[in-house]
Amino acid sequence: QVQLVESGGGLVQAGESLRLSCAASRRIDSINNMGWYRQAPGKQRELVASFTRGGGTNYGDSVKGRFTISRDNAQNTVYLQMNSLKPENTAVYYCHAVWSWYDYWGQGTQVTVSS
Repeated sequence: QVQLVESGGGLVQAGESLRLSCAASRRIDSINNMGWYRQAPGKQRELVASFTRGGGTNYGDSVKGRFTISRDNAQNTVYLQMNSLKPENTAVYYCHAVWSWYDYWGQGTQVTVSS
């Protein structure tokens, strides 16, 4: 199994930045796919950013150029740097991992961007 614990959410104003962290209970270099999703009220969960199997990165169209996913293998932590935040980025952000053919999710962290 993999436990994922997110942190770093909060309330910010439009244009400000936040960095989310996702601490994994396993070595993240053993996890094929890790990333971030978000779910806004009344909307489906959507991809924000992820590492691909080949080691590349994948971003949702609406966050390209503003958000950056990164990882620290020594700390078993994945980060999401969010810059130039907009009110429409308000959502619960979830860390996601695929390990041993199973999907794992964190509990989510709330990000609220005021205008």
